Amino acid sequence: MGTTLFDIRICIRGAGDLASGVALRLYRCGFRRLLMTEIPQPLAVRRMVSFCEAIHEGTWQVEGITSKCVTTLAEAFEAWEKHSIPVMVDPQNTVREEYHPEIIVDAVMAKKNLGTQMSQAELVIGLGPGFEAGRDVHAVVETQRGHDLGRTIFDGCAFPDTGIPGDVGGKTAQRVLRAATDGIFNSNVPIGSIVKRGAAVGSVAGMPVTARIDGVVRGLIRSGTSVPNGLKIGDVDPRGEVSYCFTVSDKARSIAGGVLEAILAHCCRKPRCYEIRRTDSCTKVVE
Repeated sequence: MGTTLFDIRICIRGAGDLASGVALRLYRCGFRRLLMTEIPQPLAVRRMVSFCEAIHEGTWQVEGITSKCVTTLAEAFEAWEKHSIPVMVDPQNTVREEYHPEIIVDAVMAKKNLGTQMSQAELVIGLGPGFEAGRDVHAVVETQRGHDLGRTIFDGCAFPDTGIPGDVGGKTAQRVLRAATDGIFNSNVPIGSIVKRGAAVGSVAGMPVTARIDGVVRGLIRSGTSVPNGLKIGDVDPRGEVSYCFTVSDKARSIAGGVLEAILAHCCRKPRCYEIRRTDSCTKVVE
């Protein structure tokens, strides 16, 4: 009897906006045994489109798909039964030892490998710099904006981190808000607000955080979060389109396409080739 995409066990490390874009595309393509792992206090800036918000809110929706905070694998199964994506606080991804995922996607975006290894699953995919395909992962997906964004790499590495934010609406570093000191970030400015250059969008340890350009507050970390000096805590989008705050970005969709390519290529390279068919009820991968 054939195996459905629904049954393929996938673990995604991280549940920020890029990881959530990956999860969303895989879910819509029929992969429903998705389990996401996160740190206790996620630092996602684009919170409106990050499944990790479920850790604070219990449940969270991104483009109509619901994530649910769980603490055990049994609760994850319950979430799947209710057509939700479970998110678990598990920084080291230790749940894999019980879950036995066939595929692991490291989407932490730490710019370095935090312990992911090829031996942890049949297929291990790393997003961005810090991974080398053929050494510590089976595939790397390029995350740097530009011509190669979303490219799937089966031998080698992604471009190194430049430290310069990608160009959005003609702006790079100017659109990013960073903490100027260690302390607690506080803000009462909602994501989606229109701001002018020089406007205060929050403060860290009493020091104001101000917009450096006109635009829309596309993202802010949660108010009350402890942050170190220099941490990215917000993003002002110069394009001025409020709806972009609440939908998955072009970058996340491109990266998600690279992950999907790696997964389907893996299915084709297995010793026994799989045929993907569409049935009335589900997509099936048939030996």
